[in-house]
Amino acid sequence: MNGKNVALLLIGFQNDYFSKDGIFNGAFEDANAIDPLLKNTQSLIRTVIDAGGMVVETPINFTADYSELDESIGILKVIKDNKAFIRDEYGSQSVPMVKEFAGEIGSLPGKRGMSCFSNTELDKALKARGVTHLMIAGAFTSLCIDSAGREALDLGYKVIMLSDCTIGRTLFEHKYYLDEIMPLYSLVLDSEQMKVELAP
Repeated sequence: MNGKNVALLLIGFQNDYFSKDGIFNGAFEDANAIDPLLKNTQSLIRTVIDAGGMVVETPINFTADYSELDESIGILKVIKDNKAFIRDEYGSQSVPMVKEFAGEIGSLPGKRGMSCFSNTELDKALKARGVTHLMIAGAFTSLCIDSAGREALDLGYKVIMLSDCTIGRTLFEHKYYLDEIMPLYSLVLDSEQMKVELAP
């Protein structure tokens, strides 16, 4: 695998999900998995950058009146009802781990729903860099991660799901998607296996 043709996509690495004082702190059944996930992702980010690859985040954020959402249901209604991910407020900001790579990570805001390819320039940016292999990290396994992976496949990318850099609402959900759903359209690897693939 050529590092220069690889991109790491960061989904949902924002304070409202991952910080202890975030609005959705407690949304993950396995709270003990958060710190290892952040450390695994941080280490992989450095590996990808050093290999000449691309790292990009696709933060979700809304105006204070959520005018972008029309008759929202499901998780988007929960976000609106809890006033989460408001643009320029603490909850929508990237977690400190991502901020450490300021200047080395691209940011493409505009995500409004499940797939980070909608309302963003993500596909255009990846193709401009010659990306063929797309690694995906973040939350939630069964929603935004799965949606991004399926759309990436349809757009022609080889998709790699990072088992120890993604997290689900429940342990069952996370394991079920990694074991039963995602192997149908992607390669499922952990961060250490990915580092081996990217080694010169």
